[in-house]
Order: sequence, then structure tokens, then C-alpha cells
Amino acid sequence: MDAATKFVQIIDIETDRMEEMRALVQEADQRLAGRAGGPAHRLVLEDRNQPGRFLVLIEFDSYDEAMRNSADPETSRMAEQLASLCTRPPAFTDCDVREMTELK
Repeated sequence: MDAATKFVQIIDIETDRMEEMRALVQEADQRLAGRAGGPAHRLVLEDRNQPGRFLVLIEFDSYDEAMRNSADPETSRMAEQLASLCTRPPAFTDCDVREMTELK
């Protein structure tokens, strides 16, 4: 596997407390601004067919960056806080990016 392969973690969550989750994430973003490593991009999708279901795609520059981020105690604390706002445990899918194309 190429060490430069981008990595995306998809987190499938259900919550009726998305505004509280958003506030926690924004607070963490401000606290961790300028820190080396960590996520490169985050995309939050809301399922139109299942109210309260969201898919969060978090892109990292590499799998190794993602694992360093996961091992950070700050990340673990935030993940626990976010999970406590979910109506079921989050489901995680780990993906290597094989292709990315800008269409516009």
C-alpha cells in the first residue's frame, strides 16, 4: 500500500441532538486549530430517508495520520462525548481512497 494514500473514515450515527454535537465539534476545532496532523476534511451528510441519521466522512492525509489522531486522548474524549449524544452506538467504516475526481 502506498504510504501517501489518503484515508477516509465514515461514521454512521443516529441522533436527535445534532446541534449539541455540532457545538462540541466546533469547540474542539477551535481548541485544536494549528495542531499538526489530524483530519484534513470533514463532510457531514444527513440521510433524507431516515430522519436523525447522519454519515460523517473524515478525510486524513494517510492511514498513519488517522491512527495517530485516534490514539490522541483528546480525540477519545470527544468521541465519547459525541457517542453519548447518539441514539445508538456509532458504526465506523475505514476506507483507503482509490480515486478522487473533481467534476466541476
